[in-house]
Amino acid sequence: MTIQKLDLLYQGKAKAVYATTDPEQLWISYKDQATALNGKRKEAIDGKGALNLHISQRLFQVLAEAAIPTHYVRTLDATSMLCQRAAMLPLEVVVRNFASGHFVSKFHVAPMQALEPAIHELYYKDDALDDPFINDDQVLTLKITDARTLTHMRQLSDRVNAVLRAYFENIAITLVDFKLEFGYLSDGTLVVADELSPDNMRLVDAATGDSLDKDVFRQETGDLVAIYREVAKRLDQIV
Repeated sequence: MTIQKLDLLYQGKAKAVYATTDPEQLWISYKDQATALNGKRKEAIDGKGALNLHISQRLFQVLAEAAIPTHYVRTLDATSMLCQRAAMLPLEVVVRNFASGHFVSKFHVAPMQALEPAIHELYYKDDALDDPFINDDQVLTLKITDARTLTHMRQLSDRVNAVLRAYFENIAITLVDFKLEFGYLSDGTLVVADELSPDNMRLVDAATGDSLDKDVFRQETGDLVAIYREVAKRLDQIV
């Protein structure tokens, strides 16, 4: 069956989500837009959407090959992918392998200090509240989800971390940290959703330590498109 794009359902900072002629599937288009400071700073950047899609599709495929469930179905065009409709949990799971970003300033640790075991953090997705940190007890008391789901999210996050760390090591990239979002499919399967790109992970060149992610935009230290293109090129080297 040919899938057709219908009404716009949601307009995010970096993506637009549309209904399709299949009620169980969504059409997700990646925008040529970069944001920082939780969306307070925005800038149009030609080519970013296609690069984010290209990287995300490859990493979703890597997870699928490792039997990790995701919402990704297939790529539709240069900036759009077809995904399973998922009831999204209003939580972001951050996994940290090395100290970076605000973790360094908050705990006064050395940048790139190895964190063993990896640290897991939860954030409540609410732009009006600037996505505040939230702990397990708060999640349960506010009835955002249940203990079983929290455990499942942590287990999936650990599996994603193991797979992606090893995959990036093969192309001389260190996975510093990353953010995941989860949702439930109509059959009750918990899946990794949203996107997997340098927009929501920190990557550094294993040889030079140079940033290969959105930090170059946040800190205005480089050409974001050139950096993302380098990540995409290395991913394409692995057959």
